[in-house]
Amino acid sequence: MARFTLPRDLYHGKGALEALKTLEGKRAIVCVGGGSMKRFGFLDKAVSYLKEAGMEVELFEGIESDPSVETVMKGAAAMEKFQPDWIVAIGGGSPIDAAKAMWIKYEYPEVTFEDMCKVFGLPKLRTKAHFCAISSTSGTATEVTAFSIITDYQKGIKYPIADFEITPDVAIVDPELAETMPKKLVAHTGMDAMTHAVEAYVSTANCDFTDPLALHAIKMIQNDLVDSYNGDMEKRDSMHNAQCLAGMAFSNALLGIVHSMAHKTGAAFADYGAHIIHGAANAMYLPKVIAFNAKDETAKKRYGVIADFMGLGGSNDDEKVQLLIKYLRHMNDELNIPHCIKQYGADSYPTENGFVPENVFLERLPEIAKNAIGDACTGSNPRQPSQEEMEKLLKCCYYDTEVDF
Repeated sequence: MARFTLPRDLYHGKGALEALKTLEGKRAIVCVGGGSMKRFGFLDKAVSYLKEAGMEVELFEGIESDPSVETVMKGAAAMEKFQPDWIVAIGGGSPIDAAKAMWIKYEYPEVTFEDMCKVFGLPKLRTKAHFCAISSTSGTATEVTAFSIITDYQKGIKYPIADFEITPDVAIVDPELAETMPKKLVAHTGMDAMTHAVEAYVSTANCDFTDPLALHAIKMIQNDLVDSYNGDMEKRDSMHNAQCLAGMAFSNALLGIVHSMAHKTGAAFADYGAHIIHGAANAMYLPKVIAFNAKDETAKKRYGVIADFMGLGGSNDDEKVQLLIKYLRHMNDELNIPHCIKQYGADSYPTENGFVPENVFLERLPEIAKNAIGDACTGSNPRQPSQEEMEKLLKCCYYDTEVDF
C-alpha cells in the first residue's frame, strides 16, 4: 500500500493571498525571513487579512537562509509563549521549512532535533495548531510537501525532516509574490524544481498519481524557466505553478541522490566563506546522477520517456539519456550556473577557481560521501551507490568529468 498526500486546500492565482481571510482561529503566528516580504508589502497584507479573519497576530521574523537548529528552537519557544492555533509561514523555502520544524517542537516540546530527523517517524500533529504555507519562490515547493531542510551548523550538515504530518493544511501559491525574486534566485529555484520533477519520475516510489505531475512540471519548466530568468513575468507566473506541481510529485514519489549530495555538500565548506546554494548544487549534480542512474535499465527507460516528453529526439534510450544530459547542461549555461564545484564561485557564479580548494574537497570527501549515502533521499534512488561509487560520483561533480561507472 502506498500513500498520496497533499494540502487539503491549495489557493492559486493572482490575489490568492486573500484566502488568509477564510482561516478560522484565535491566534496566528506569522513566520517570515529576511525582509523582502515586508519590503514588497506582502507581510502587511497577510497580517491584515488574518486580523480581518478575527485573529490576534504575532510575528516571528528574521529566519535566515538555510535555517539553523537554533532558529527552530527559538521559534518553537515563541510559539509556546503565544499559543497560536495557526502557524502561517510566508516567503521562500527557508522560513516555511523552519516553521514546519518549529511546529513539531511546539506540539511536542520534549522532541529533540534528532527525533525530528527519523524518517516518517513523527507523532500526530494538529493537536495545537494548523499550518498555512505561502511560497514566494518558485523552487522548493515546501508549501505542498512532507519535507523540511534544517542545517546543523556545528556539524556542517543539512538534515531533511520527512513526514506526511508536516504537509501543510493550506498552501497559497500566489504568483505576485514570485515576481519579486531576484534573477539569481529564479535560476537556482527553477533548477531545484526541475531536479524535483526528474528525480520524482525515476524514483523507486513513483506511481500513477505522481508521474503526470512530474512530467507536466518538466515540460512547463522547459518552456518557461529561461524566459522567466530573462524577465518574462507571464513565464515567471507559470513557473510558480510548475514548481508546485513538481513538489506535489516528489513529496509523494520521494527524491534521489542529487538531493542527498546537495544536502551534504551545501554547508560542508562554510568555513571557506560560502555555501553551495541548494538549487545550484542540484543543477550541477543532476546531469552526473542521470549518467550514473542510467546504468539501471528501468531508470534509463524512464529518462528516455522524459526526453521524449521534452521532444529532444534520439533513436534509442542511450541516445535519449545523452540528449537529456546535454539539454540540462545547456540550461545551466543559459542560467549562469557552473557545471562543477571546482568552478563554483563564492557568489555562486562560474569562475576559473571556485571557493572550495581541491585538497579540502578531497580531504572531506569520504565523510561527505558517507553522509550522502545515509541521507533520507538515497533510499528511493533507482541505483544504490556504494561508498566507493559515491566518492567517485562526487569527484565527477567536483571536476566535471564523465561518469563511466
